Amino acid sequence: LSAEAAVVYCVNTGQTLYSHNGEQQMAMASTTKIATALTVLDKLTENGDESRLDEKFFVPAACCGIEGSSVYLKENDETSARELLYGLMLRSGNDCAAALAWRVSGGVKKFAEKMNETAKRAGALNTHFKNPHGLPEKGHYTTARDLSMLTALALGNETFAKIVSTRMYEPKHWANKNKMLAEYDG
Repeated sequence: LSAEAAVVYCVNTGQTLYSHNGEQQMAMASTTKIATALTVLDKLTENGDESRLDEKFFVPAACCGIEGSSVYLKENDETSARELLYGLMLRSGNDCAAALAWRVSGGVKKFAEKMNETAKRAGALNTHFKNPHGLPEKGHYTTARDLSMLTALALGNETFAKIVSTRMYEPKHWANKNKMLAEYDG
């Protein structure tokens, strides 16, 4: 095993089957976006109504030009949360993460508070979010075990599962960066 930390987690039973430094706090980089997507879906699809995901809004200037992975949003681009969720999870768009945070909470810091509520709901008690994209920031950390619990909760959301299993989001021609989709049957 070359990973600094790893966990094999059984979604059906909630059991940790294998752990290597599973409780070690560390930076989580773009895996942050799992909690970002789950938080957006929780806040915008209350009572199972997904119509708010398709409401159009304009991208604020504060969400443009964020370093790292991007779908190159521009100020005042008209978009929807659903479209940004695809950009977030297929292309790892840091600009999508920021725009989703603004859409749900009016800002990144307020949204991070909601992400921390999501972590607690998942049982991820050794996790703390400071931003929605995973760029390095003091106090932004998780553990392999917590990340597995957040991922299991997210995969239980049908919309999340559909998005992350999409190979190509055609309206934008966004291919999924997850190489495992092409390497394993099913």
